[in-house]
Amino acid sequence: MRAVVCKAFGPPENLVVETVEDPRPGEGEVVVDVRAVAVTFPDTLIIQDLYQFKALPPFIPGTEAAGVVSAVGAGVDDVSVGDDVVGWGFTGGFAERVAFPVAEVRPMPRGLNYAEATGFGYAYGTSYYGLKFRGDLQPGETLLVLGAAGSLGLATIELGKLLGARVIAAASTPEKLALCRERGADETINYDLEDLKNRAKELTGGEGVDVVFDSVGGDYAEAAYRATNWRGRHLVVGFTAGIPRIPLNLSLLKGSSIVGVFWGAARTKEPELFQTMLRELDDYAAAGDLRPLVSRRCSLEEVPQALRDIVDRKALGKIVAEP
Repeated sequence: MRAVVCKAFGPPENLVVETVEDPRPGEGEVVVDVRAVAVTFPDTLIIQDLYQFKALPPFIPGTEAAGVVSAVGAGVDDVSVGDDVVGWGFTGGFAERVAFPVAEVRPMPRGLNYAEATGFGYAYGTSYYGLKFRGDLQPGETLLVLGAAGSLGLATIELGKLLGARVIAAASTPEKLALCRERGADETINYDLEDLKNRAKELTGGEGVDVVFDSVGGDYAEAAYRATNWRGRHLVVGFTAGIPRIPLNLSLLKGSSIVGVFWGAARTKEPELFQTMLRELDDYAAAGDLRPLVSRRCSLEEVPQALRDIVDRKALGKIVAEP
């Protein structure tokens, strides 16, 4: 089969596409013929050895893949050949086939196609976990979303509106902000041209925002945290612009909270809640309340460029590789 291979840690340009041996299912595993796999920011970190999970080269990157089960190993009873599924792992996705432990495979959400289903857990799961279970976002509150035009940001806009919030989307270009408005954002901020804190304060009548969803970090994090109101919640999700330092006296003065959101860890730390969240998100998808946007499709050969565009903050919406 063909696959994208990371032979040594480094930038996306070092990845190669080559023929490798087809996977065979071990005990408790299934093999999935990949129809679509999301290209995500964590992939850019894993190939550089900058992520919490450590892979050992050579390996095939790619985390969440949707496709059709083509083989099952011993001990697998509740998944059958021909099932449409989504599988999750830290590696293996950017290939024509991938083996997953059966515990990491679930039926494809009703109402979604392969391209929409891949990355659904990563984007909507992270957002839902953050907004509802970590940030306690309430109807009528104001939500500020940083990096709002990426797949995670757009999912957060959708879920924020679904949970009854007023959503302010912050991104770096007019094109990105136009997309955010199309996807439901009530207000937008160009944080490369406008003062993020002051503009967020203006849009809330000087009060500040209730919740910040921050997958960007860097210099934007402190400005966004300063824009929170009394008892505001700043959700720490990721660091595409670097890991920030925030003066903790702000937390005291504002009576506000800095809250970590680690969806991947919730799989093992809070397994019952994790499954509950997946069921609720699947119900939303089946009802047509969530509409994942696939903005770009690419081949395996184009995966390195797609990853580079994510690193360079040029990506809009969700990029999906289709082997």
